[in-house]
Amino acid sequence: MESFVKAMAGGKFRRAVACLWRVVLVATFLGGMVAGDPAGDRAVLLEFKAGITNSDVLGWTDPNPCLWNAKMVKCDAAGNVVQLRVRELGLTGTVTPKLNSLSSLEYLELNLNFFTGAMPSLAGLSRLQYAYLDDNSFTSIPPDIFDGLTSIIELHVENNVDLNSPDGWSIPESIASLSTLSVLAVTNASVTGPLPSFLGTMPALKTLEAAYNRLEGGIPDSFQKSSITTLKLNNQGMNGSIAAIGGMTGARILWVHVNKMTGPVPAGLEGAAGLTSLRINDNQLVGRLPPGLASIPSLSECLMKNNHLSGESPAFQPGVLTNSDADTFCGAAGVPCSAKVNYLLDFLEAAGYPQQVAVSWVGPDPCTGPWIGVACDPTSGEIVSITLPNYKLTGTISPSLGNLTYLRSLNLATNALTGTVPSELTKIPSLTSVDVSDNNLSAPLPLFPSSVTFKYAGNPLIVGAMQPPVAGTPPAPQTPTAPTPGANPTPAGVIPPSGNGTTAGPISHKSMSVVLVVVVVAAGIVTAVAAAIIIFFLVKRKKKKLQAVNGMSVYPRVDSGSDRDLKVMESNNSSASHQATVSSYGTLSGAGDSLQSSSPSVDHQALEQGNMFMSIEVLRAVTNNFSEDNILGRGGFGVVYRGELQDGTQIAVKRMQAGVVSNKGLCEFQSEITVLTKVKHRHLVGLLGYCANGNERLLVYEYMPQGTLAQHLFEYRQLQEKPLSWMMRLSIGLDVARGLEYLHNLAHRSFIHRDLKPSNILLTEDFRAKVSDFGLVKLAPEGNYSVETRLAGTFGYLAPEYAVTGRVTTKADVFSFGVVLMELITGRRALDETQAEENVHLVTWFQRMMHVNKDNLRSAVDPTIDAGDDDTYKTICTVAELAGYCTSREPSSRPDMSYAVSVLTPLVEQWKPTFHGHDGACNSSEDLELSLPQALKQWQEYEGDSTMSQRLDDTKGSIPVRPVGFADSFTSTDGR
Repeated sequence: MESFVKAMAGGKFRRAVACLWRVVLVATFLGGMVAGDPAGDRAVLLEFKAGITNSDVLGWTDPNPCLWNAKMVKCDAAGNVVQLRVRELGLTGTVTPKLNSLSSLEYLELNLNFFTGAMPSLAGLSRLQYAYLDDNSFTSIPPDIFDGLTSIIELHVENNVDLNSPDGWSIPESIASLSTLSVLAVTNASVTGPLPSFLGTMPALKTLEAAYNRLEGGIPDSFQKSSITTLKLNNQGMNGSIAAIGGMTGARILWVHVNKMTGPVPAGLEGAAGLTSLRINDNQLVGRLPPGLASIPSLSECLMKNNHLSGESPAFQPGVLTNSDADTFCGAAGVPCSAKVNYLLDFLEAAGYPQQVAVSWVGPDPCTGPWIGVACDPTSGEIVSITLPNYKLTGTISPSLGNLTYLRSLNLATNALTGTVPSELTKIPSLTSVDVSDNNLSAPLPLFPSSVTFKYAGNPLIVGAMQPPVAGTPPAPQTPTAPTPGANPTPAGVIPPSGNGTTAGPISHKSMSVVLVVVVVAAGIVTAVAAAIIIFFLVKRKKKKLQAVNGMSVYPRVDSGSDRDLKVMESNNSSASHQATVSSYGTLSGAGDSLQSSSPSVDHQALEQGNMFMSIEVLRAVTNNFSEDNILGRGGFGVVYRGELQDGTQIAVKRMQAGVVSNKGLCEFQSEITVLTKVKHRHLVGLLGYCANGNERLLVYEYMPQGTLAQHLFEYRQLQEKPLSWMMRLSIGLDVARGLEYLHNLAHRSFIHRDLKPSNILLTEDFRAKVSDFGLVKLAPEGNYSVETRLAGTFGYLAPEYAVTGRVTTKADVFSFGVVLMELITGRRALDETQAEENVHLVTWFQRMMHVNKDNLRSAVDPTIDAGDDDTYKTICTVAELAGYCTSREPSSRPDMSYAVSVLTPLVEQWKPTFHGHDGACNSSEDLELSLPQALKQWQEYEGDSTMSQRLDDTKGSIPVRPVGFADSFTSTDGR
């Protein structure tokens, strides 16, 4: 104590007090920095307001932003901005890059507007907890946007489809340090590259939504122990195994559908006790489903269709919505597979599910299905040969093969098998040949009978090359001996030819004749039964379509744990009403899928969230009882009326005529409801509501004030409008291309419009284009292969193969798009009866003109277009060339819409034409000198060519960066 008093009296105390005072001053200064700068915040908000072109809708007039609408701007007691919320106000313009100067900001909500330009950086906003930048039109994202967000909980940038277009952007590594991040949503935001592995180790991350992007590769192993409960990676080009999700035992929603995932469904999913929704459909998955998957009590949805799954079809609990490829399983749900199928699938699982083999080992019977490498005795129906050399087998050889007691030959050479050769193989009484050479097998070798030829050379782990010990004379074969197969796999049901010195007894001509007769008779019976079944289901389906729907109600969200769920009640002529809970974030399945439930058959209709149902009384009131004065246009199924709701919203009401609401009209109504509730895009006309009342069918769309493209191209004089400039036409063409690209490639499933034309292209106030009229839309089949369908569309825009055969792919829309481009260039209609007969058909005339002399294009350009300067004319030439290739007669010669977007984008956004000439606008001149009737006749004759069907079906892949025959001017940065 005495020393302390002395120190207090000395200079040490004074120095200590001075040091403490400096600490207090520094703390006060830093506290002021953290608290923010009210004056600086006001300046940032005023700059934010100045960047909004329609800021008058905000009502911000007071010079002090803290006195603005409290629902939009909230300040703390010191005057620092802590909340900025301008959600869904239709705002346009750009966002100031100084937004991250609002150092006290905790809540930022800019979503559901039309902001363009650069997305504002959030770097350094250490207090920010919630950021909603989604559903805008931002075109770039700063690299430091997520730096320093040490308090962030939810981060949303989804549905900004043009971010860093066309190259896209990758999820930055800086997100890995966001220890509080719970929700990361980047769906439909042009994200590229592999899925970062650090996302699987983030401690607080519960929701990761990254669907509809361009992610590549598989799901990193780090996700096996992830805390994520909602994972959405669907609809992109991801590939590889989904094994990692087997470790996500806390998952509730797992969506990896519409990718290129391979391998088996992980058994670990059985342990996800809280799983409610699993979507793995439309991949390349193989093997058996985990048996415990169907027993998860919380599971309400399991979509598996369009894979190569095999084994026993799971018997899900009643009420679980599911779809699957029934013909790949052994039978109906819960029906066990035969013993020989289980033995083979055990072998396949142990061998690592090699993709080439696994995709063919499906169905209930190896002797009648496409089981590659498996051969059976045609008389007994037993497996006698397995021949799989060089099929990338890994893993081990399953002892279950020892149960195939009629097996004669086993060839597993030149693979990567490990472990030992199971001794169970030595007990097969009919075995004569085993070849496991050139693998990575280990000793010891089993003891085969002396009659078995055993080849094992080329396994480095087996020491020495001596012949293994053999047993004495084997027991007598119980089946006729079979020849040893060669190196190539043998089709199922065919005994392999003799070779390698092994012989077999000859088969008599009499036996062959008997077998032939039996096969012919059996084939006739099978054909007759199949025809009867097909006729039965067609009749049944037709009757089902004719059942009228009396009413439909949409109830508010149900207490299901999800804020996106709806309860839909549908009633028909029967006494029963069906109820289903559906999600608005992605529908249950594409149109045309067969959704089954383990409860009795129910037809579910998935509808978007929100109150979309409008009463007939309301629609009559807003259209002045469907007055003639309110008519906007007429279509094949009725009339479109203009209306205005009480809140001032302008709407367009499509009313189907009562006389045509037959099966055809009802199908169109259901088609539009189904499609428009699935696809949402800025260049597709949005559906606001619908009405189904008795025989009335009405759809309510957003109102497009500038009408149709057809009016501005062909009727502008009558309407006393100015003709469209070339830049406006270019922009419209790009908008249409992007809308079709979304329908074809980016929507939940691939759709075909089938009736694209200027009258189905509507224009907003600022002449941005939106594709409309989805009454003829058809779900594209898997792989974009062609389908036969009722002819729908408008003559002049129909692709040749569609007009002649009724078979349609997405390339039919590409053809129609090319016709629209020609109309934009020339100002002429697709069919112009005022022209000479040989010039009536725009496509024929345009391609003939370009083929003879490309310099003729200048005289064909719409005279209202100012094409005097070289830059404008070069862009017109580039678009003309694209139009020519889009209207190529062969579907496989047409580009896809993604390529069209990549060609038009630089012309619109950068005005940098890259035209360097071409060798011809079309790759076939056979039809150029023909009139339209003559051309159709030749197309019909051409249909007789035996290779036509193959060409129609082979339209799946995208064209390369510069396809063969395309001019040098055509370049694609993404190669789609």
